[in-house]
Amino acid sequence: MRRNPSLLARLAGAAAGLVLAATAAVAVATPAQAASLQQVTGFGSNPGNLAMYAYRPDNLPAGAPAVVLLHGCTQNATGYFGNSGWRKYADQWKFALIVPEQKSANNSNTCFNWFETGDTARGQGEALSIKQMVDHAKNNYGTDAGRVYVSGLSAGGGMSAVMLATYPDVFAGGSVIAGIPYRCATGLTNAFSCMSPGVNKTPAQWGDLVRNAYSGYSGPRPKVAVWHGTSDYTVAVANATESRDQWTNVLGVSQTPTSTAQLPAGTSLEVYGNEKVRVYRVSGMGHGTPVDPGSAADQCGTAAAYFLDTICSTYHDAVFFGLNGGGPNPTPTPTASPSPTPTPTTSPTCVTASNYAHVTAGRAYQSGGYAYANGSNQRMGLYNTFYTTTLKQTGPNYWVIGC
Repeated sequence: MRRNPSLLARLAGAAAGLVLAATAAVAVATPAQAASLQQVTGFGSNPGNLAMYAYRPDNLPAGAPAVVLLHGCTQNATGYFGNSGWRKYADQWKFALIVPEQKSANNSNTCFNWFETGDTARGQGEALSIKQMVDHAKNNYGTDAGRVYVSGLSAGGGMSAVMLATYPDVFAGGSVIAGIPYRCATGLTNAFSCMSPGVNKTPAQWGDLVRNAYSGYSGPRPKVAVWHGTSDYTVAVANATESRDQWTNVLGVSQTPTSTAQLPAGTSLEVYGNEKVRVYRVSGMGHGTPVDPGSAADQCGTAAAYFLDTICSTYHDAVFFGLNGGGPNPTPTPTASPSPTPTPTTSPTCVTASNYAHVTAGRAYQSGGYAYANGSNQRMGLYNTFYTTTLKQTGPNYWVIGC
């Protein structure tokens, strides 16, 4: 059989060390709408023996996006759906949620098996089961095959990385929360060292692990957000940097951020390669999904064990994915702005400033709450005084990110 009982027994005995996230299932308040989380059967051959749940908001249009949510250890689909805040934005912006659930028969702590090679390879195990759920949603709910995203916490974060690596042709973006780089572990024993203190590899070594997950693939790669608390003692903070190295290498961008920002709750944001990779570090936060209960536009979720009251990561991920109506990569029409005096191309002008200052000085313009470099139209991040970007002038009124 595919499962190894001795590994599962050891996993149960080491629960205190291996559990990547724990929370009891919470009751979901009765919604104002008729839509609810529903279990789905018969979605495919299901080689990973997972359960499928789905949420379709009322009046979901044809061609809507879909987001796959992956819970942590000892969690379940209902609890993660209820606490993470994703339902709020699914209702507001009209996209479907696909929520896989692990079974105790597969893993005694209901962790997705991010460390088992049979579950982390394309075309088999749990990875294939999740992909079949996406196919079911496309075929039965009419979701857009080009706008599928994945997000997960801890063990679910590790499996989120698995899906981005093994199915880059399926996912347009993803979020790894308190998770692990793809193929850091290939079994239970080295899963512990991946969690803490973490494993150090070069960006190219990490990138090769992803490229080998779908050998010969030459199509577009998904954008990736990485979230980690700076006081996470369950999954070492070093994993955020290693994940950054993996995905920036895969996407062919530098490990030096093109912009940085300070967000609420002591959260720092690093942006790499013109919004291809984002890394969020939440100051003082432990192990869990960042939430921010409240009714404001950028607030969401319910504080509970391993749902930590800091910042609404779901809001930032949904906007990063383009689920707020802007599309995955909006290309706004440039607005007129003053032309700065050209400088010789042999000695380009480089300016580091807030996005607000760039727009004010005429090096950039703003549209839809974001700043864009004049000429190149590269998106620099949010239009405010907190985002800092370095721009280089390469021609008359033509600016690019970086220097």
